[in-house]
Amino acid sequence: MHKDTIKTTLLAIVACLLWSTAFVGIKIGLQYTTPLQFAGLRFFFSGVLLLPFTKSLSRFYRVVSSNLWLIIKISFFQTFILYALFYTGVDLIDGSLAAIIIGSQPLFAALTAHWMMSNDKMSLRKLLIISSGIGGIALIALPKGLAGPGSWSELLGMALLVLANIASGMGNVFVSKNNKQISPIILSAAQMMIGGFLLFLVSLLIEPFKGFIFPGEYYIALSWLSFLSAAAFSIWFFLLQKEHVKVSDLNIYKFIIPVFGATLSWLVLPDETPNITSLAGMLIIGASVVMYGLFNIKKK
Repeated sequence: MHKDTIKTTLLAIVACLLWSTAFVGIKIGLQYTTPLQFAGLRFFFSGVLLLPFTKSLSRFYRVVSSNLWLIIKISFFQTFILYALFYTGVDLIDGSLAAIIIGSQPLFAALTAHWMMSNDKMSLRKLLIISSGIGGIALIALPKGLAGPGSWSELLGMALLVLANIASGMGNVFVSKNNKQISPIILSAAQMMIGGFLLFLVSLLIEPFKGFIFPGEYYIALSWLSFLSAAAFSIWFFLLQKEHVKVSDLNIYKFIIPVFGATLSWLVLPDETPNITSLAGMLIIGASVVMYGLFNIKKK
């Protein structure tokens, strides 16, 4: 394996491991505040954490000003739309189930790349693999709509997370299409600050303001989520901007997220336990994503 490929693999795994811890932190924070307020604060602070690494504020302002339309597009899809859907969806379902649905993101990234990029097209084999992954989601989702009071809200939560996957794929394409225009650190900082600010602003219009007086575990969760977003998005944008990295190929590493995210939720969150349907759905989604990755490796 080429040295650069090993580096890309290791960095992608680190980013995905960081993201897999988010579900527990989000469920803890949402005990005390509303989805959009929590998301807005998380991403605004994530962007602020990266400012010291942009070399200087004057350079940051200059680069953002000259790439404003690109940053607004990425902020809209990669933070505002993605995490408005994500946090609202996670608020409606178990953290472990959210991890499983979000873990199907590579499948939707491949579909989005097929529609939006000329050099990342879908083959029949890829389409069949993706269909099996979506079947895994359906296996998890169908019983939720038939299981009594409150179950339809879980189905809505899962639908919102699927839409979040599509928004994420679009954001990835915008980053990949504009490689080398802007450093990944500056791009991450700017898009998260703008997206986070918009999320919090919208939350004030549609959600009750909960203030800022919360227990220590809320602030621990917020701090960890802000850090992991700053680190993971900077790594991911760096990889997406590499010349020979395709959106669909890179996203294959996100199969790590449902496995570690769901397991961590079952271990840490007291009200969450695995069931046979969720495990079966996870296995189908994971197998689909691994098959997709093996297919790409054989092509190279």
